[in-house]
Amino acid sequence: MGQQLFTIVQDGGVTTPKGFKAAGLHCGLKKTDRNDLGVIVCEVPAAAAAVYTTNLFQAAPLQVTRESLIAGRTLRAMLVNSGNANACTGEQGEADAREMQSRMAEALGVNKNEVAVASTGVIGVLLNMEKVNAGIGKLPSQLRDDVQGAEEFCKAILTTDLVKKVSCVSVTIDGRQVTIAGAAKGSGMIHPNMATMLGFVTTDAAIGSELLQQALSEVTNLSFNMITVDGDTSTNDMLVAMASGLAGNRELTGNHPDYAAFFAGLRHVCQELAKMIARDGEGATKLIETSVIGAVSDEAAQAIAKTIIGSSLVKSAIYGADANWGRIIAAVGRAGQPVNVNTVDIRLGDILVLEQSSPVAFDEDIALEYLKGDTINIHVNLNMGSGSALAWGCDLTYEYVRINAAYRS
Repeated sequence: MGQQLFTIVQDGGVTTPKGFKAAGLHCGLKKTDRNDLGVIVCEVPAAAAAVYTTNLFQAAPLQVTRESLIAGRTLRAMLVNSGNANACTGEQGEADAREMQSRMAEALGVNKNEVAVASTGVIGVLLNMEKVNAGIGKLPSQLRDDVQGAEEFCKAILTTDLVKKVSCVSVTIDGRQVTIAGAAKGSGMIHPNMATMLGFVTTDAAIGSELLQQALSEVTNLSFNMITVDGDTSTNDMLVAMASGLAGNRELTGNHPDYAAFFAGLRHVCQELAKMIARDGEGATKLIETSVIGAVSDEAAQAIAKTIIGSSLVKSAIYGADANWGRIIAAVGRAGQPVNVNTVDIRLGDILVLEQSSPVAFDEDIALEYLKGDTINIHVNLNMGSGSALAWGCDLTYEYVRINAAYRS
């Protein structure tokens, strides 16, 4: 159904929604010359919504952004730095986050509460504010409303990511073309809820902040809350959405005939970004998609799918191209959800390996060849009800340990 409600934009980048510009540059926080400071700016106050990490140790930028969105439900800018998480940095860290907000607001000529801030990188190190402030001063002159501006911003938010993560769709609402675009970063310390990630969604749809918040929260549970790389949840995770309203449609409501199309487009953008994060997991060689159907509820299916995708033994087996379905059934059984131990079916791709909880003879060579691929699908049917869920993750490799053993060096 979703594929019929929106058009995927495939232009090698992101089509910028009306009213938005972006920029990115290198200010010196990273040891390399990669971009490490970026901003998204809206020419009008944009309806805004956000979801945040559930980690109790929440970084200073996240706290500042949350306060701003409580004070007013609109944003004019989203400022992000990489190379330093500004987390667990005490009063100085909070002061630095507020200074970033104020300096960006001054440079753009907007209210400071209309500027959100986010940071990603090493935890427990103070920001070099001289470099950050110098970079903030240069950002306004580099703002662009084209693919190049989006590209520079996407580069600026990366840490151990190997590739940029973008997704964009076009939706028709009231006969007007509406664009929904997203960019994200995330590669390690990825686990619900939400994952070590920063995500940014912009749209020119006319939608109020309250409904945008509802949609973003629902979509997060179907996307970013259904991925894992390593079972760790970060201090800095944040997903922010901004809607300029400049597409010219009537303001969306839950009863609007085209709201389903908007929601489907938003879900697609977020699910694609989530899958890109999982595929780009630190050291990963394969994307794993787990489908669970036949559960007693969607919530039960989600819990089981997350348990499978988060199992180090399952992830290791996929890396080794080992069709060890015993690790999958063990994960199903420890997920803490209702399961009839006599009715479970498991497939690896199209290869049936377990039927009604009994082993099925299969060709090991064919299974080996399938598991050598770069996308592995695990299908579990509990044959109990109508609950279903999808979850995404990646294999666990030697390279993951090497990357994280040297993360600060």
